[in-house]
Amino acid sequence: MTPTYNLYGKELPIPKKPEFEVYFDPTTTVVISIDMHEGHLSEADDCPCPAPRGRAIIEAVDAFHRSARQRGVPVLHVVSKLKQSGLDDINGIPAAWRHTMPEYTGPIRGINEHGVSGSKWTELCTEFLEGDELIDTKRRLSAFYPTDLDFVLRQMGAKTVILTGINTDCCVLNSAFDASNRNYRVIVLSDATAGTDEYLEKASLSIISLFLGVVMSSDQLLKKWSAPLQ
Repeated sequence: MTPTYNLYGKELPIPKKPEFEVYFDPTTTVVISIDMHEGHLSEADDCPCPAPRGRAIIEAVDAFHRSARQRGVPVLHVVSKLKQSGLDDINGIPAAWRHTMPEYTGPIRGINEHGVSGSKWTELCTEFLEGDELIDTKRRLSAFYPTDLDFVLRQMGAKTVILTGINTDCCVLNSAFDASNRNYRVIVLSDATAGTDEYLEKASLSIISLFLGVVMSSDQLLKKWSAPLQ
């Protein structure tokens, strides 16, 4: 059966066109896993920026990463990490979400501890194995800003990036825009990403599918990788 992708909420066969086929060459592909750390995924009452729907995808993220590694596709883990002084956030010009999110969710008990370097909140909740790389200078919503991710990807010869992690409507979406603007081919895995809620998750995947790249499930991508390039 022909592998499928998701276009604006519809599951369709991947077009048999050269411009789509180039997305699926594992030799020029890198996986970028975004913010799968305790600061979002902890169940503690003082979790500084809770993303509870992300807990449900930990197993799926780990499983896909294992399959990618087996095919020689590198995995990069991106972690939000801030200076202990707070200069790059709460003691400078704070990130906007620190003001806007509590207006919707109510007070967030540990919010000032989010991403602080050296804290338990920056510890990964997904597997970090030999050969993986860590990008831990993310200070805002995109995995590319102000990190060295772009430099590392170009050193690796990456043409396609596969995004896993959280949140689909926030850091994944921002990273997809930045990757596309930097001329990377973008794949976002619908079952290895999670949004703030179902509505925002679906909306974000629709935006990505129309403007930024290919949205598909991990099993469909693995099926496509198993098929010969056209």
